[in-house]
Amino acid sequence: MSSLASRALALAAVAALAIVLAIALLGGGDRSGQPGSAGPPDPLGYGSASERELAAAAARGNAHVLYAKLPGGARESAERTARWRAQVERAADSAGVEADELEALVLLESAGRDDAIADPRLEGAVGLTQILAETGRNLLQMRVDPAQARRIGRSLARAAGRGDSALVDRLRARRMRIDERFDPVKALAGTARYLRIAKRELARNDLAIVSYHMGIGNLQGALRDYGESDISYVRLYFDSTPRRNAGVYSRLAALGDDSATYLWRVGAAREIMRLYRTDPDRLDRISVLQNAKNSAEEVLHPSDRTERFATPAQLRAARDAGTIVALPSARLAERGLQIDPGMGELAARLGRSRSLYRGLREPALALLEYLGAAVKRLSRQEPLVVTSTVRDERYQRVLLRRNREATPNYSLHTTGWAFDILRSYSTRLQALAFEFMLDRLQSRDLIAWVREPGAIHVTVSADARRLVGLLDDR
Repeated sequence: MSSLASRALALAAVAALAIVLAIALLGGGDRSGQPGSAGPPDPLGYGSASERELAAAAARGNAHVLYAKLPGGARESAERTARWRAQVERAADSAGVEADELEALVLLESAGRDDAIADPRLEGAVGLTQILAETGRNLLQMRVDPAQARRIGRSLARAAGRGDSALVDRLRARRMRIDERFDPVKALAGTARYLRIAKRELARNDLAIVSYHMGIGNLQGALRDYGESDISYVRLYFDSTPRRNAGVYSRLAALGDDSATYLWRVGAAREIMRLYRTDPDRLDRISVLQNAKNSAEEVLHPSDRTERFATPAQLRAARDAGTIVALPSARLAERGLQIDPGMGELAARLGRSRSLYRGLREPALALLEYLGAAVKRLSRQEPLVVTSTVRDERYQRVLLRRNREATPNYSLHTTGWAFDILRSYSTRLQALAFEFMLDRLQSRDLIAWVREPGAIHVTVSADARRLVGLLDDR
């Protein structure tokens, strides 16, 4: 691990520990891990849906990063990965795991590229299943020689530059012998050995897959903190928050390398492979939507299927019909939210009142209130400042003249499904609590969010309608 990576992990550990300790000092920690001492049950917590539904939502909610980073796009990466299916099936059979799951791991780790390299020194992740040099040598008994493999790699680059394909093939074969991580069959066999070892230690296939990125020891530590070992990862993840099973949450958050969401991204990769085989046109459409913006907001609300408000008159009609609900300032204040006085400041240029541009669709408003109340409860700090909600397209065009961050294309603000929260917080604890809630709501596939220079831009799924009225009963 590089010194930079070590420093990043150390900082993440400090941040995670800070939020847990601060909440404990405020008296909010639930040491028992049982409902009650941390307040009423969370309507979106573990147990609010089946484990299968929770895992599927988490896979959808965490899919954007995969679509955004797959080289050549989802279909091309899936095609490369599918070429290894026969070898994947043999390795999966020997490991006692599903071939679809191991194939998804390959897509996630290397996008089907047997020569994928994460670290130019070759001490880090290499090959079809991105095996670390240390893991390959010490745990998997593979032949791993990064120094010689680097030298061969330089010769490969020169041969490829000259167009000497015969020499390229010989050098590739030689590198596979020198460093077996570059041999796709042996890399898959090594990964199968790892999964067998992990399953023996952890007793579950899902935990074995999680440990491929997190490490067996780290996952065992989280299970010890939870107090049970024979549980699913769905339960471990969704039943651990800064207030409930705080030790588990702290340990997972301190890893700082997306280990906590690895299983969900494997699930997203598995769905990509399924669509590649059964409905490639749908895969292409989803890929376009996933890559349209810096979040999955257009997946939640595609432009060709979502009502937009073109003019102030259309927005006023939506307000009158109840399609758009005015922001209730007093109720928001009770839930740790404040309306930015500048919201709707360009309304006068359109001959309208600022109040017209202070509203959301009812499910989006319900989620905003849920988010604010949860952050307030976690941090005991307030308020979060809501800077922007609904607009019409005419307002958007006026905004473009003074804000280069505003999109000239399809804006989710013109649908009433999006809001922005100012990136200025009362304390570090409030910022951490806010980020925790964003990540969890994303893992429930209820939002897509992205950091902008001055604000967090949040788009709310229509499925958030389940939150309407829930806070009034709590």
